[in-house]
Amino acid sequence: MASVILYGLALYAVAGVVTALAFVSVGISQVVHPPMPATLGARILFLPASFALWPYILIRWRRARSRP
Repeated sequence: MASVILYGLALYAVAGVVTALAFVSVGISQVVHPPMPATLGARILFLPASFALWPYILIRWRRARSRP
C-alpha cells in the first residue's frame, strides 16, 4: 500500500516538473490577459507554484488557448 502511494506521489511530481517547465517557458504569456512577455525573475517565481498546482495550470492554459 505504501509503495502505491509513493508511486502516485512520484508520478504527480514528474507531471508537475514537466508541466512547470513547459508553462514557464511557453505558457505564461498565453495565460496572462492581455498577452505580455514575462521577465526571467517572474518566470523563476512562477516555477514552484506551477510545479505544485500543475492540474490547475493545465486547466487555465487550455482555456486560454481556446480563447479567441
